[in-house]
Order: sequence, then structure tokens, then C-alpha cells
Amino acid sequence: MDSGLTSGVRHPGLAAGRWHTLSLAEQMGNIGSEVGRARRWRDRDHGQFESAAFRALELLELTIRDPRWRRRLKELTRVKEIFCDEVWGSRVYQTNLEALERYFNVFALYARRDK
Repeated sequence: MDSGLTSGVRHPGLAAGRWHTLSLAEQMGNIGSEVGRARRWRDRDHGQFESAAFRALELLELTIRDPRWRRRLKELTRVKEIFCDEVWGSRVYQTNLEALERYFNVFALYARRDK
């Protein structure tokens, strides 16, 4: 499956189909892990920061392409837009990685509740 990113697939096992076996909460929680890594590396190591940001973006793309979440497409594409704006854009939405990480952490907590 093509990730839609020009820089290559960073999660080959997930991109090959395993991602689509996870619940939405699990997917969003995993995206949040990468957002958290990007937040932690932002001011310490630009290479690590960009790697984590691209991994988060790839996982967002995989989630957006998951046909099970068609009814959530507006929310998913908006969170991608907000994330990209915060990391690489002009910060139109005036958010930060901390707020985005909190958003995704709610999903991670929900996913763990069912385990």
C-alpha cells in the first residue's frame, strides 16, 4: 500500500495491512505516540523531530485511508491539517504539539480501557 508520502514508508508492517486490524482508538493512540516523540525531540534534535513527525503523518494517512472511518473523514483530515500546520506550516490554527498530544492521548486511554 502506498503511504502517499514521498519520503518512503516508515511503518512497513502497518502499511502492509496490519494497521487496518486496529480500532480507531488504537490507531489514534499510536499516532499520539509519534506526536509525543516529535514534541520531545523538537528542540533537541531536528532529525529525530522530523522522523517522528513524518511517522505521525504516515499513520494519519493510513487512518484516513482506512475505509472503516469514512464517516470520520472530516475530523481525521482536519487533525492532519492542524498537525501539518503546527509542524511545517504558518501556525494558522495557533495550536502546539502539547495540545495535539493531549487530543490523541484520550484515544490511547480509551483503547487501553478495552484491553
